[in-house]
Amino acid sequence: KRVSRRHRGLFCRIRLSAKLGRKVYVGDFAYIGRKARIGDNCRIMEQVYVGDNVQVGNNCTFYPGVKIYPGSIIGNNVILHAGVVIGSDGFGFAPREDGSYRKIEHTGNVIIEDDVELGANTTVDKSQMGSTIVHRGVKLDNLCQIAHNVEVGANTVMAAQSGIAGSTKVGENCIIGGQSGFAGHITVADKTTLAAKTGVISSVKEPGTVLMGYPAIPFRDYMRSYAIFKQNGKE
Repeated sequence: KRVSRRHRGLFCRIRLSAKLGRKVYVGDFAYIGRKARIGDNCRIMEQVYVGDNVQVGNNCTFYPGVKIYPGSIIGNNVILHAGVVIGSDGFGFAPREDGSYRKIEHTGNVIIEDDVELGANTTVDKSQMGSTIVHRGVKLDNLCQIAHNVEVGANTVMAAQSGIAGSTKVGENCIIGGQSGFAGHITVADKTTLAAKTGVISSVKEPGTVLMGYPAIPFRDYMRSYAIFKQNGKE
């Protein structure tokens, strides 16, 4: 189905095999690839790239400069702010004997479920195999990094400049303060809360845990330790 002139910007390119729903707006210089599927009432703003075989649900908004790599799956009511990149290669390299690195191919994809909002310049890498998944209701601030094979649980929120390393599973309803980081290959329980600049290097097993510091320790333990730090500083 073609986009009417009223809903189509200048110099945008829509491949013939792409299918667009009703009342879809496509902005200037946007690109929609082969066999892409765009649902109803979506807004594809200026200079957005939607790659081949991408699936997009209904009522989505992609702000200028969003890039969605081939094979990504986007649910309903998703908002991607300017500069978001979905489906770029994960950071994977194998060392060679001569000290150089061989790139590890990533053949998976990214799945963004319903009601997700990603802030400006946030990136979600595709998986090495399988899928990187951002579950329903997740809200990520600007400049967040979700690495390959990560799974972010439903209704988790993450403030700016935070990152999750590869293959980590973050639970549901977690609250992650700004500039926090997670090591790879760990599991974080539901309803975990991190203060700003917290570094999590091992799995969090108890739901509802509040953590602070690097390496992350329970919030009350950190505050007791900080009282000692302050006292020693006065001596």
